Amino acid sequence: MRNPYDVLGVPKGASEADIKKAFRRLAKTYHPDRNKDDAKAKDRFAEANTAYEILGDAGKRAQFDRGEIDAEGKPRATGFEGFGGFGGGGSRGGAFDFENVARQRGGGGGIGEDIFSHLFGEAFRAGGAGPMGGGMRGGPARGEDVSAELSVTLEQVANEERLRLSLPGGRDVDVVIPKGVADGQTIRLRGLGSSSGPRAEAGDALLTIRILPHPTFKAEGADLRATVELPLEDAVLGGPIRVPTLTGAVEMKVPAMTSSGRTFRLKGKGLPKKDGSRGDLLATTAIVLPAADDPALTEYARARRTARAGSGA
Repeated sequence: MRNPYDVLGVPKGASEADIKKAFRRLAKTYHPDRNKDDAKAKDRFAEANTAYEILGDAGKRAQFDRGEIDAEGKPRATGFEGFGGFGGGGSRGGAFDFENVARQRGGGGGIGEDIFSHLFGEAFRAGGAGPMGGGMRGGPARGEDVSAELSVTLEQVANEERLRLSLPGGRDVDVVIPKGVADGQTIRLRGLGSSSGPRAEAGDALLTIRILPHPTFKAEGADLRATVELPLEDAVLGGPIRVPTLTGAVEMKVPAMTSSGRTFRLKGKGLPKKDGSRGDLLATTAIVLPAADDPALTEYARARRTARAGSGA
């Protein structure tokens, strides 16, 4: 696996927004649905997803930058527990000291086949069996990745629901909608892909999330936008009105003389974020006139028009 910064084509100091933009561009270009007969595109798509899993997560990105995890998100090996070291001296913390072995082998090089052949004999160099009886090389090929889509509603995203998903090949799994998921985002489900044999490592399932359109709300990241009807009397006098949210209607107070198009922010009434908090609901008012003729309102409107005409406004 290549360096995730190289995969996404961004510098090490890239912002979160630049990383997300680079990933979306690659995902759109190499998505399996658009490149069904292109094996290389499928590999690039999987590679981009793995890279974004690391760089798109602040914690994992920091671990990678510190060298604690590799380009696949796996902890970097620091040694084998239980070895006492070489040259009569024990290794630090009981762990196998790769650097010490490299020096004692007479080379200043890095960790490679030479070290493992020093441990396990020439069988490793020849590709034979290791000390546990398993082959060090030439094992069954890893299974292929599979692609699937999951369509969800905004309510399901808001409630982080557990859904049943049928993967290619007839396998059914339960999937919990993750916090901070976005429309078009692809999630890697490790080990849920195809297997090339009984002892082979299974591939992964690449699950693309599709958020269905909603009649009331529009998602903008973790925030939601909605238009709320404002009765004329409440627009003039102010007062509480009922505002719909994904988890039920709530009360919101509007000030007197509120015009159409004014937007109010309801904290925490949006979608879940990765850090456990929630986005906001941005409610924009739309004044609603009475359905039937209102003589008092009509007379008031005429008086206002006359006054405006008289002032030359």
